[in-house]
Parts: sequence; structure tokens; C-alpha cells
Amino acid sequence: MTTYLYELPTTGAISFGDFCVDGTAANTYASHIAEATQARANLRGILKEIKRTDTDDKDYLRLIKVLDDYFPFLHGIMACVASGDIRLKSEPRFSWRTTLSANLFHTSPRVALVSLHADLASSLLTYAFALSNFARVTVASLGSYEHDRAIADIERKAKDEKLNFAVTLLCRASGIFTHITEKVLLDWDKAGDGASGRPPDLNKEVNAALAKMALADAQTLAIRKFLSRSAYDSEVSPGPPLPKSHPSIPLIFKFHLECASLYSSARTLAMTPGSARPSSPPSNPDSNAEVSAELRRYLADASVFHTALAHKWLGIDAGESGVREKGGEAVAWLLWAKKELDEMKESKRGRKGRAAEELESVSVFLKHYKKINDSLTFQPVPKQQDLQGRIPTGILAVHAKPYTPPAPAFGPGSVEHARLQTVTLALHDDDSSGDEATVRSASRRTYAGAGSYF
Repeated sequence: MTTYLYELPTTGAISFGDFCVDGTAANTYASHIAEATQARANLRGILKEIKRTDTDDKDYLRLIKVLDDYFPFLHGIMACVASGDIRLKSEPRFSWRTTLSANLFHTSPRVALVSLHADLASSLLTYAFALSNFARVTVASLGSYEHDRAIADIERKAKDEKLNFAVTLLCRASGIFTHITEKVLLDWDKAGDGASGRPPDLNKEVNAALAKMALADAQTLAIRKFLSRSAYDSEVSPGPPLPKSHPSIPLIFKFHLECASLYSSARTLAMTPGSARPSSPPSNPDSNAEVSAELRRYLADASVFHTALAHKWLGIDAGESGVREKGGEAVAWLLWAKKELDEMKESKRGRKGRAAEELESVSVFLKHYKKINDSLTFQPVPKQQDLQGRIPTGILAVHAKPYTPPAPAFGPGSVEHARLQTVTLALHDDDSSGDEATVRSASRRTYAGAGSYF
């Protein structure tokens, strides 16, 4: 079970010193401006290095750390520009390659984005991509450990923890996509700096879609962890009856239903930019592009797959309930799941391997419950349309982790700026206390020779 693999962007070189002018009398921020340029150069360097590296050897963790180093400097520049301590000689233009946009030549076009908000949005987008890809690499390193009959319990638990770590990474990514949508892009709109020429990668609806997709990917992994112990026990005796270690079946199909809903909503949002074209020519030609077909296919396939798994577990829940009247319902749900998985297996779409595995499992349960219904319970098998009204609402197993921007490395909002303000205030209070003492002393000396002793 894998998650989406993002193509990471690259960015052009830029020097903050070319357009940032220190407006303080003491030239306070000159060194910080140079440090910000170096931090961004480091970001550009690691992105170029990753671009040239084979997929299995890409160092996503190092990229995450480089971005963690860059954000405080970028926030420092933005805070100083907002306060007037740094003024801009001209509007900065940041060059980024877009990687989510569908285009005629199937390449990643380079676009010029105006304003500091543009670089913040693009850097945060890259950050979320890196977290998602790091989660994918982490999961890939685990293999199909829950189906390994020879695995020790302590090793299985250790791999469960690594799987949980990947879930956390995706929840963080979801929070960052949401932050881009609800904060960064809104601030960019308010600033009015080149917001009209944004590519789909920096569209609010697309980032809202990516937030849902990351959360659905996290929930997919959480379901895998939820089932890891029972999956190991089921390897010994596949099919019904379920092992005692098996978790709640209603929780499982509700988790899958929520995944299907999230992926479906994400796909709808991701297709939104392509439904409308701006009336005036944009500054970036790629702003008219749609989100890539690969991403849309991933979302469509994931929605269908989790829907089929929800139907499978609804069938197993009916079959394992022990209620005589549900024998036909169990068969109906499993026939529906089998039909959906068959279509996925025969199609040229993704998840064919997983569909084949699940199809084998569904067939085992279907054969068992059909045999019981045909020989013991004799219940009618409901039609597919009759089952539609019996589908419950899904529930979340995990939640997005809200993103909190780091404090600026310098300028308003930074630790150093707060310290200097505290020192200045303390000195001001000392001066005020000295002035008051002088006034009190002078008021007591109201006669000649006051304060003198003879």
C-alpha cells in the first residue's frame, strides 16, 4: 500500500541584497540579508541535487532540514519589510518550476512569481511534498511485514512504530497544505502582488485538495497499522472465522468510507482550476494549465479502491454478525466489492496489484458466506441499489497537524528583537526613576541650606 510520489520542483538563484535595502541607521540587518541569501542558496542546491538523484536515493530528510533553516530567514525579511526596517528597491521575482501542472509537452515549466509571499508559498509547498515523499520512503522500507509469518512480535511492533511515524509525516503535510490555503495564499491576495498569474500548484482549491489527499493517505496507513496484528494471524488461517486479534469491523469499513470520501472530494477540488479560464491573459502561461492527469488518476483510483474495501468489510460484518437474516446481505456486499475489484484489476489503472490481493480475499469470504446462505439461511440477496441506503457515514482515524510558522530569525517577532525591546524598556524605566528621584529631592529642599548639617 503506497502513497502518492510528488515530483519536487527546482528554483532559480536569487540574492536578497539585490532588492532589499536596510533602512536602519545602524545598518542592523545587512548581515541578516546576506544570511537569508545563503539559506535560500542552500535550498536551491539541495533541490537541484535531488533532481539529479535516482528515486531510491533522494535525501528528503536533508531537504526538510534545509527548509527548516530557510523559513526563519524568509519570515525575518518579510517582517522587516512590513515594519519598514527593510525597504524593497523593486518587487522580487522568484523562479520556480511547477510540478503539478498538466502541460502540452509533459515537462515542468519554469514560472516567475512576484513577491515574497510567492516564495513563502512555493517553499511551503515543497516542504509538504518532501514530508509526503519521506513518508512514502519510510513505508517502502518496511515491506509487507504484517504478512511475514516468521517475524518476531518485537520486530512487528517496531515496524508498526515506523508506520506510525509515516502517518505523522502525512498529517504534518496535510496541515501545511491547509496553512497555504487558509493563510499564505490569502495574505498574498491581500498584498496584490502578482497573485493573478499563479499556476495550479498555488491555487487554493488545489492545495485544499492536497490537504485532503495527504490526510486520506495518512488514514490509509493508519488502517494498515490497525490491522497489522490480525493480518499476521490471518496468514496462518485466511478467511472466516476472523482471528481473535481482529479489531472492530465497523471501525474498519467506516475508516475506508472516510478515505473514499476524502479522495473523492480531493479529486473534485483538484479539477476546479481547469473548469474556469481567466478573461484576461495571465502573466504566467502555465496559470491556464490543469492539475496533471497522473494526480487526478491517483485520486480516482484511491476513491474506488477504498469504496470496494468498505463494501468488503460491510459484507464481512454482516456475515460474522451471526444474524440469520444477514446471510443474503453479506453475499450482496461481497458481490459488489468483487465487481469493483474485478474492474480495477482488468483496467490499465493503478493499484492493480492491491486489487488482485483484495479480490482473492473477497473471493474466500464470498465462497464461505454464499455456501452458508445457499444451504442453511436461505436469505434473499439484496440488489445493489437496495444496499446504497445502508451505507453509513465514515469516520476519521487521524487528524491533520496544524502548521505553526517558526519565529523570524531577526526583526519584529524574533527572539533578539524582543530582547532588545525589553532592554530598551528597562533602560527607559531606569531613566524615569532617576528623573522622579531628582524631582522629589528638589521639592524637599525648599529653604536655604536644606539638606545641610551644621
